[in-house]
Amino acid sequence: MRTALVIGTGLIGTSAALALASRGVTVHLADHDPEQARTAAALGAGTDAAPESAVDLCVVAVPPAHVATSLADAMRRGVARAYLDVASVKGGPRRDLEALGLDLTTYIGTHPMSGRERSGPLAATADLFEGRPWVLTPTPKTDTEVLNLALELVALCRAVPVVMDAEAHDRAVALVSHMPHLVSAMVAARLEHAEESAVRLCGQGIRDVTRIAASDPRMWIDILAANPGPVADLLSDVAGDLEETVRALRSLQSADDAKRLEGAGGVETVLRRGNAGRSRVPGKHGAAPAAYEIVAVLISDQPGELARIFADAGAAGVNVEDVRIEHATGQQAGFVQLMVQPAAAPKLAAALRERGWAMRQ
Repeated sequence: MRTALVIGTGLIGTSAALALASRGVTVHLADHDPEQARTAAALGAGTDAAPESAVDLCVVAVPPAHVATSLADAMRRGVARAYLDVASVKGGPRRDLEALGLDLTTYIGTHPMSGRERSGPLAATADLFEGRPWVLTPTPKTDTEVLNLALELVALCRAVPVVMDAEAHDRAVALVSHMPHLVSAMVAARLEHAEESAVRLCGQGIRDVTRIAASDPRMWIDILAANPGPVADLLSDVAGDLEETVRALRSLQSADDAKRLEGAGGVETVLRRGNAGRSRVPGKHGAAPAAYEIVAVLISDQPGELARIFADAGAAGVNVEDVRIEHATGQQAGFVQLMVQPAAAPKLAAALRERGWAMRQ
């Protein structure tokens, strides 16, 4: 691939353009808002000048509701040899293109499974997709050259290609992305009018559950409007679980020992089902989940402290598999949770103590 046209210079489009441009591809940028395209160009994502001839690949990175019309316009103008979109739903855009009577041999639907809570070109990074799954949904009509160009794009963005059926993809993202986002938003909504004294008690648990609720509602309306059925089906199942859990908790309030026992069993069931589901979430680099030991270290909120603790862990010869920060309420300090292989935890804890770090027992 030597040339590409990216239509839509938001987070995903600009990130893809940055990755391509950094690897020698001549990238042209277009957006319904010319100022946004100029911003992306200024960041090094390419040029906002129109290509003089057909490019190798056109990447359409617009909201799902506008994918089909943007692709149709680009195809009719013949701006590229191959076309793909990066929308988070795949079945709808493909059906819309079919309804328009367009030649789908030059098109493939794709979806990079990566993003951020922030949107727009200023949030983009060239490494946004590195190591992340990038779903490809070819049909029997997809030309081999088009599939190969899509695979080249994924490789240049250093993502991991995953081939799926479009409808299976939409059901999958409803489960792992769209439904969880709504649940997160519903939990976060409970905080909107909560007492300030309660909000001040927020810890890492509520931060984890509500993190994705900070995303742009306008963007999510576009996403959910393109995949409402599968998301509604899943939320209906969640609603059933909620009803069962509410009944179990009410039973725990009963003065009757048998009802309390029944209620405890109901709560335990949902918690154990949660354990079982969580254990299926892929671990590091997409591998099977691993059980890590947590070494919690008290750290002050000062420049260079994180770098120093990682340097000390490296000097101890211990690889930190994952990390989380638990911020202390009302203090300029917190605990860094260093996740390591169980056998390495005693060695790391001892080495950090020797270097003056305070550990949580």
